[in-house]
Amino acid sequence: MMTRKRNCSIVAALLMLCSCTIKNTYSIKNAEWLVGTWEHKTSKGSIYETWKKINRNELSGYSYMIKNKDTIIFETIRLVNEHGKIFYIPAVNDQNSGAPVRFSEKKISGPALTFENKMHDFPQVISYIRIGNDSLKAEISGLRNGKDEHRYFPMSRLK
Repeated sequence: MMTRKRNCSIVAALLMLCSCTIKNTYSIKNAEWLVGTWEHKTSKGSIYETWKKINRNELSGYSYMIKNKDTIIFETIRLVNEHGKIFYIPAVNDQNSGAPVRFSEKKISGPALTFENKMHDFPQVISYIRIGNDSLKAEISGLRNGKDEHRYFPMSRLK
């Protein structure tokens, strides 16, 4: 009887370990729909975000604007699976002395990618919602000066 309980415990532990591995692999794969170049049109011109797959655990992106044939990069971004957790890690040129800030996964499922860092000044939440194959809505949100703030960035995929 003791052997049967021990075997059940071992099987349960292995099943938990396997389900964690599958979830983590699925999570980063679930974000691969970001790969490509996206455009957000503004009154001052277009802002672009380009993503590429680095390996099975990482996507790399950057946002930029083209002005007078010059490319002005605003931020670089890593979306990476580290130690079983997905992190969104932007480095913005004129914030935090250009140092990267880590946002951990809050929700990664289907068309929604949401990351959170409650300790960051603003934003505390970064999300992407896929509207269709060629459109998405990015959002940054959180408290700023004691007030709830949301900024939306509708984007279209460039062909």
